[in-house]
Amino acid sequence: MLFVKDPKRSGRAAKGSGGGPVEPGGRLPEPDGPQSEPDGQPPMPDAPPAAESPPPSAESPPPSAPAPDQPESIVALPLGDLAGRLGKVEEQLAEYHRRAAHREAVIDRLHEANRRLSEGLGRAFLEPVIADLIRLYDQLNREVRRLEASGQDGKLLGSFAGDVVQILDRCGVDAFTAEPGDPLERGRHRALAVVACDDESRHNTVAEVVTTGFLDRETGRIRRPVQARVFQYSAGPGAAGQAPSTARSL
Repeated sequence: MLFVKDPKRSGRAAKGSGGGPVEPGGRLPEPDGPQSEPDGQPPMPDAPPAAESPPPSAESPPPSAPAPDQPESIVALPLGDLAGRLGKVEEQLAEYHRRAAHREAVIDRLHEANRRLSEGLGRAFLEPVIADLIRLYDQLNREVRRLEASGQDGKLLGSFAGDVVQILDRCGVDAFTAEPGDPLERGRHRALAVVACDDESRHNTVAEVVTTGFLDRETGRIRRPVQARVFQYSAGPGAAGQAPSTARSL
């Protein structure tokens, strides 16, 4: 079979990639203008040649290795700075203890003031009750004396009077009395009447207790003194048989 060469195809094959004629020897002709990169981008300029580094000199010392970073916690401090810091810590501790002691003292004072205030309020509420109980005791005691004077038995009313005394004791009020012959004490005793006597040694002594006295146990204040009849010495004739005079305070 014979093959015939197509002149059109042979002509295109003879052209190079740039479209120009192929020189003898199979080399393509050099392009006249600047070559363009594929995809239509301009060519990159040639990089300048790298400068050669000078050879290391024999006299230059070898590079030393960098020291590792040390944390501040292990950095050595001078003894003077360390002593100063310890002194500041000691001063702060002393100031803290001083303020703590002052705070405790203030708390104790406030606690005591609160306790007294609470007790004072309680006593303020009890004041009218205590006054009524004392009056009730006096009435029962007078009725017992009246019954005994008339020859009747007053033990039942006497037991009621004893119960009132116990109630007053639970309220913080103590009952106190005096004995015949005790010296008269101002503030604790009150003379309701005087009884004349010819014995000078019995002058200003208790002759008879009329009512019992009452004392505030917490404050020591006498709420009501003992009311009694008191002996008074008189050197005149018939003084021993003199009737008691009108009640008066001594």
